[in-house]
Amino acid sequence: MGVLNVTPDSFSDGGLHHDLDAAVARAREMVDLGADIVDIGGESTRPGANRVSIEEQLKRVIPVLRQLQQELPAEIPISIDTTSTLVAGAALEQGATIVNDISAGRDDPGMFSLVAEAGTPYIIMHMQGTPRTMQDNPRYNEVVAEIKAFLVERALAAQAAGVLRKNLVIDPGIGFGKSKRDNLDIILNLDSFIATGYKVMLGASRKRFMGSICDITSYSELVGATCATTTIGVFAGVSILRVHDIKENRQALDVAWALLERKRGQI
Repeated sequence: MGVLNVTPDSFSDGGLHHDLDAAVARAREMVDLGADIVDIGGESTRPGANRVSIEEQLKRVIPVLRQLQQELPAEIPISIDTTSTLVAGAALEQGATIVNDISAGRDDPGMFSLVAEAGTPYIIMHMQGTPRTMQDNPRYNEVVAEIKAFLVERALAAQAAGVLRKNLVIDPGIGFGKSKRDNLDIILNLDSFIATGYKVMLGASRKRFMGSICDITSYSELVGATCATTTIGVFAGVSILRVHDIKENRQALDVAWALLERKRGQI
């Protein structure tokens, strides 16, 4: 899944694709480099970010979605990254086919019903707090167990509202209200999330905790670190890898997948 932030202030690529032509060109480039899904977001969820109005989100994402319907191959799904039912609904009307909701349906009580009616895949993520507060000393007793329990509870609530189990994807939310140790524990225990039986998405791309490990402050230089998490995710059984740097992570994924196939005797 390629990240396309049409925002002026996202943590890693804010402002780069805020213009319509730049956003469309980047989406085409990501697909050419090997992206299977394009994920479009109009609201930054970086640590400390303020909320963006529904009107502004629509202004940012809808023109891009309209253009991408003409520019991208029909087999490439477009995901809308939003916690708003109104934004998600408008995006689905413009051709988006996946909803990526970092609030797991908590921000907008109508989200489950919308997704159920649309019959679309729905990604639910764990976050402690809000983007504005989430990195203010996050704390857990048992981080993996608590996050897994939350995601299963939200998944079951979505199913009770009519969302099909096969359409649900859970995301442990790397960097969303987690310390460096928490993020490492999540990645070390991805198999625990896989064991729930739901598809799992891993979004570790260019995250700050890796910069602290590698002694790098520029997010764009964390490509190699992200590729390491991509490889681990493939071996763990992750279904979707959400990344900024498509070419490099596609190579990491392809090599890891070939190793898995060889291990299974398929090569």
